[in-house]
Amino acid sequence: MSNQSAGYVGIDNDDNAGMTALARIVRDAWVFELLPETETCQGWSAQQMQALYEKVHEAWEPYAHLPSRLPQELRERHARIHDVALKSARARGWDAELEDDD
Repeated sequence: MSNQSAGYVGIDNDDNAGMTALARIVRDAWVFELLPETETCQGWSAQQMQALYEKVHEAWEPYAHLPSRLPQELRERHARIHDVALKSARARGWDAELEDDD
């Protein structure tokens, strides 16, 4: 989380075009409708993000944290949300290949 005193930068401003662990938590919160898809979590404190992580983790538990085990409606929402994120990140120059220093 960049600049923790100011809070989370928000999914739209996150590093690596939003391909970070925190951004994934936000997207998964959208999948499980813990947050509306308009909520970017910009300015959220570390404590708020930790609480969101715990809710997302709990929501995943019945499905063993595997998208393939989600019911159809959630699986489709997961695919839509994460596909949009991947396309957007690639368009912004993100590359999934790890560098030597990663």
